[in-house]
Amino acid sequence: MKSIRRWLLGWLICGLAAASGIAALAIFHTAREEAGELFDYELRTVALSLPLNVEAAETVEREDERVGGISDDRILIEIWDKTGTLVYHSRQSAVLGRLPAGIRTIERSEDHWRVFGLQQSDRFVQVAQPVSVREDLAIQLALHTLWPLGVFVPVTILLVLLVVARGLAPVGGLSRLLATRSLESLDALRLDGNVPIEIRPLVVAVNDLLARLSVATHTQRTFIADAAHELRSPLAALKLQLQAAAKNGTLKDDGQTLERIDMRLNRIIRLVQQLLTLAREDAQPAIEATFVSLRRLGEQAVSDFSLLADEKQIDLGLEFRQPVTQEDTCNVLADPHGLDVLLNNLIDNAIRYTPQGGKVDVVLTRTAGRLGFEVVDNGPGIPEAELERVLDRFYRGEHTKGTGSGLGLAIAARIAQRQRLALSLRNNTDARGLTVSVSGFGSH
Repeated sequence: MKSIRRWLLGWLICGLAAASGIAALAIFHTAREEAGELFDYELRTVALSLPLNVEAAETVEREDERVGGISDDRILIEIWDKTGTLVYHSRQSAVLGRLPAGIRTIERSEDHWRVFGLQQSDRFVQVAQPVSVREDLAIQLALHTLWPLGVFVPVTILLVLLVVARGLAPVGGLSRLLATRSLESLDALRLDGNVPIEIRPLVVAVNDLLARLSVATHTQRTFIADAAHELRSPLAALKLQLQAAAKNGTLKDDGQTLERIDMRLNRIIRLVQQLLTLAREDAQPAIEATFVSLRRLGEQAVSDFSLLADEKQIDLGLEFRQPVTQEDTCNVLADPHGLDVLLNNLIDNAIRYTPQGGKVDVVLTRTAGRLGFEVVDNGPGIPEAELERVLDRFYRGEHTKGTGSGLGLAIAARIAQRQRLALSLRNNTDARGLTVSVSGFGSH
């Protein structure tokens, strides 16, 4: 994936490095040439500054205090009188021999020398310097001119990093704002004076998209509300007509056909109700959470399903697991309607798949200071390989009995996801049956 940050930093730093390298080479070359000119000037200055009364040839073997400071190991000094006799040379250097006046570079015994010759009225002065010494000194001087560039480049790279990070901060802030938004939040992003001009078109486009999504979601919710009325009413009327016809004798059969029609009609009604519930949860807008009592919801749900449990002689009850006691109200921050639908679906699912004479318990729990509840039954349970798949819509296991549509657990999972709750399924280890846990409530 292409990164604007890496692209900017790569080109800026590489461009800066290339420009700095070219500048360093140019500075080094210029400084080296200037150092060479300076050393040539030094040779000329030494030749012109030599005393006129330099002693005769016997001074060759002893140090002359008047030229001792000049004729060091870097410079070779040779002097010939007007007769062409060598009267002086630096004793630590080899004799190069007299060359014509002027400045030039020569080679002697694989060594290169820079030589300056000066013809005076009664003598000829020749000053020479090894090229290697000149090169070393020139390089040192050139490198000394580069140290500001060595400080400038790291400081500039640091500034580039800071500037790019600062310049792209609004993009990162916008990304984090969008990433932390809930799926149901379709409110427009607010523009303030801190949003750069370059980011404003993107924010405007995102707000336009959010506005169109809000309209589409509102249309979907309106359709679901209309469909709920249009689908439920005819199915309920059909069931009432079927029951009336069976009672007044206008519909006659052996009984099994009417029973199958009634069973299938009930299944269609339940399927339509679950489809509408699932669609409503998918299109549900963000609802501000309020404090609701888990205990009260549990008691209401157990009361509502008591008749259905009695038909199958199932023991349905509400229990409390320590440290939760019967005196605790178990207030949690949640969407009351969604939480009620979630709990009802789990209880209904447990009753439908628990055999006659079984047991279903709603257990209130507290773990690590956070409240939750479990729906525990002693039914057949679910094969371990299918524990994750049963949360998918319309999934029913191969050996599942009953008339379910495969939407009960899917609806519960969708509500738990929307309310940021953790829903998990596990088979009971000490007995038969299934336990569905819902946790993650903030208590009060």
